[in-house]
Amino acid sequence: MLKLGLVSFLTDLSSEMIFSVFAVFFTTVAGASSALLGLIEGLADFSSSSLNYIAGWLSDRSGQRKWLATAGYGFSTLAKLILLVSSSITGLAVFRVLERLGKGFRGPPRDAWLVSVAGEAQRGYALGVHKALDKSGAVLGPLVAYGLLKWLGESASTYSLLFLVAVVPAVLGVLVLMLVSNAPGQPHPRESLRQNWQQLSPGFKRFLVPAGVFALGYFSLGFFLVRAHDVGFSLTDVVLLYALFNTTCVVAAPLVGHLGDRVGRSRIVLLGYATYAGLNLWMVFASTRWEMVAVFCIYGVFYAIEESQSKAFIADIEPERRATAMGAYNFVTGSLYLPASLVAGALWTVAPSAAFGLAAALSVAAMGVFLRVRPAARLAD
Repeated sequence: MLKLGLVSFLTDLSSEMIFSVFAVFFTTVAGASSALLGLIEGLADFSSSSLNYIAGWLSDRSGQRKWLATAGYGFSTLAKLILLVSSSITGLAVFRVLERLGKGFRGPPRDAWLVSVAGEAQRGYALGVHKALDKSGAVLGPLVAYGLLKWLGESASTYSLLFLVAVVPAVLGVLVLMLVSNAPGQPHPRESLRQNWQQLSPGFKRFLVPAGVFALGYFSLGFFLVRAHDVGFSLTDVVLLYALFNTTCVVAAPLVGHLGDRVGRSRIVLLGYATYAGLNLWMVFASTRWEMVAVFCIYGVFYAIEESQSKAFIADIEPERRATAMGAYNFVTGSLYLPASLVAGALWTVAPSAAFGLAAALSVAAMGVFLRVRPAARLAD
C-alpha cells in the first residue's frame, strides 16, 4: 500500500506542478477564453474516464493489475513531454486531454490492486492513507511551482523550466512502480464486456444514478481558481491556494476514511454531496480573500471524501469485479463532467454565481436520489 502511495506521490508531484498554474496560465498567459477552458477541462475529464471501463474489464478479465497500471502511468508521463515543445493554446489543450487518458487507463487496475491488499475492516482508512500520500505530492508540487515563479518571475522561460522539472518525478514514479510486487486478481477470462456488465451487482448499478446526478454539477476546480484570481489573488498566490486545498485533503483523507469504517460508507458519501452543495452555495456570495481561503480548506475535505471513499463504497457493494465497477463508475461520471464543465463555462460568461448555484442544486438533488435508491441496501438485492 505504501509503495503504491509513493508512486502516486511522485506522479502527483509532477502533475500538480503543472495543474496548479494551468487554468490561469491557459486563460491569462496563453489567452484562451473561460468558455474554452470549460471545453478543455470537460474534454480532459471525459478523456480520463473514457478508458476506465475498458481498463477495468481488461484487468478483471486477465487478473492483471500491475502492468496495466504501469502502462497508464507511462502514457501520462510521455504526454507531459508535449509541454517541452509547445505552450500554444493548441499544445496546452492537447497535453491536457492526452495526459488524462493515461490517468483513466491506470485508475481501475491500481485501485482494485490497492483494495485487494487492504483488509476489509480498514478499507476506507487504507484508501484514505493512499489519497493522503497522493495529495502530499499535490501539496509539494504547487509549492515547487510557487518557488520557481517567485524566484525567477512569471515569464515564458520560467514556465518552460517548470514544465521540464515536472517531468522528472513522473519518470521516477514509473520506475518505482515497476519494482512493486504484483498482486494479481481472480481472472474471468471468458467474460465479454456485455456479460461483465450483467454480472455487476444491483447495488452498484443503483449507485450510478445519484453519482450521475452529482457529476452534472461537479465541474473543474479550475473555475474556483479563476474565481479566486478574480477576487484579487495573483497567479502566484493562486498556486498557494491550490497547495492549501491539497494540504487539507492530506490531513482529512485518513480521518474520513476511518470515520467511514466506523459509521458506514453511505453516510460519508452523503456528507460529500452535502459539503459540495454548501461550498457552491457559499461561492455564489463569496467576494473576499478570507472567504476564498476558507472555501479551499473545505474543498480539500470534500475532495478527500469524493476521491477515496466513493471507491471504498464501490468495493463494499461490488465484491467480485471491483476493477470493472470502478472503471464503470469513472466512465459514467467522467462522461457527465464534460457537459458539466461546458455548462459551467457558458454560465460563467453570464454570471459566475449562476454556475455555482446550479452545482449546489444538483448536489442536493443527488442526496435525494441516493436516499431514494439506497444502493447499499443488500436486502433489496
